[in-house]
This record gives sequence, C-alpha cells and structure tokens, in this order.
Amino acid sequence: MYNVAICDDEEQQREHVRTMLVSLSLKTHIDFHITCFTSGEHLLSHYREAGDTFHMLILDVEMGGMNGIQTAKEIRNRKALDVQIMFLTSYPEYMVESFDVMTFQYLIKPIQPSVFEEKMIKLCQYFQAMDKKYMLIKSDYDELLLKYDDILWIEVVKSLTIKHKLNVVTEEKSHETKGILSSYATALKDHGFLQIHRSIIINLMHVQKFAGNQVVMLNGTELPIGRSKVKEVKDAYTKYMIMRIQ
Repeated sequence: MYNVAICDDEEQQREHVRTMLVSLSLKTHIDFHITCFTSGEHLLSHYREAGDTFHMLILDVEMGGMNGIQTAKEIRNRKALDVQIMFLTSYPEYMVESFDVMTFQYLIKPIQPSVFEEKMIKLCQYFQAMDKKYMLIKSDYDELLLKYDDILWIEVVKSLTIKHKLNVVTEEKSHETKGILSSYATALKDHGFLQIHRSIIINLMHVQKFAGNQVVMLNGTELPIGRSKVKEVKDAYTKYMIMRIQ
C-alpha cells in the first residue's frame, strides 16, 4: 500500500485526483491510502505532528497562503528527502522553480487520466524497486515510513497494559509500535540487523565496538548481549564488515 497525500485548496480538484487514484487502483490492484489536505499549512501541520508518513505528495502549485512549491521546500527542509512529489498546475512557468525540491513529475492542468495513470504507475515501479530499503512502523495513531539505515535498534518495552510493545529507535527519536521481536529479527536479517538479546535487535551498521558482554552503538548507547550469544554476535559482525568491504 502506498500512502498518498493530496494537497489542493479546491475541493473539486482534490476529488478529481482522488477519483483518478481510485480508478487506477481498481485497474491495477495497487492499493493507495489517500489523505487530503486543504492547504500547504494543513499538510505541514501533519508533518510536525506525525512526521514523514507519505510515499507520495500530489501538490497543487497555486494555493492561498503557502503555495505548493513553498510547502514542498518546507517539507524538504524537515529532511523528508525520500517522499516523491508530483506538482499540478495551470502554469508551466513554475517548472524550473520546482526542480529545487527534487520533483518527480510536473503535470499541467487539466490533467488527463491516462497521463496521470502513466506517471503514477512509473512512480509505483520506482517504490517497488526501493521497497527493500524501507520499513513501515504502525502505532495506534499513525504510520511512519523509516529507512532501514536510519534505525539503530529495536527493543521490547515492558508494559503492564500493552502486549508486545516495541520501540524502534532512530537518531532523532523512538517510535512505539506493536509486534513480535522474533518476527522483526527474521524479516530484517537480510538487511544487516541481528538479534543480540531476547529483547533487542540491532542494526550492525551502527555498531561502534564491543565491550565485554555489551555492544556500544555509534551514538554511545550500551546494549546488553545475551550470555549465550556473545560469540555468535561478534562472528556475525565480523562477517558483516567483511561483506561491506567486499
């Protein structure tokens, strides 16, 4: 499923784009989760509260308040560099300015459904090629798309009220989710992750050193290694580093 944001201050245009996405989904069986925003400020409010949760942004250029290009610049400034942006406009002269925000596509209104579908299929193909680099984190309140490389470790959180509670830790913050740690360990094994303890999975690319029965991550955090796993973990890390060098 692809999370898509439609941002346009005209309801008729939002509905037109939403209808084209629904039609494309019925034809291709590509699933889209669509969220509509009435202004650039509305979309930026989402980014402040929920972070980078979208695969694609479909932005109208001409809007009251912040226009689409200004909105995209603010989003890029928040280090949301992986979300793909498609601009819709009636004026081709904005095209050069849109290049500053790494635009995937620039479509001139009125938008022909066949052209829109062609561009969206190409965009989905791009994400299919990139799927191995991302993980979708779900909580009770939102969904967050994280790069594997940005995850430092995943840990079980003891809770009397929430079963199977996990923290997914990045350099910026921890993200709460639910799941079975062993399932994450299996799914992430081929992406440089390793379970070092019954309650901890680490990203080997963020390891600084080993100190006895602990691993020191690049951010200075010390994490325990299970007693029976010390040799296994160190051997796995050595193998990982050799593979990276090669």
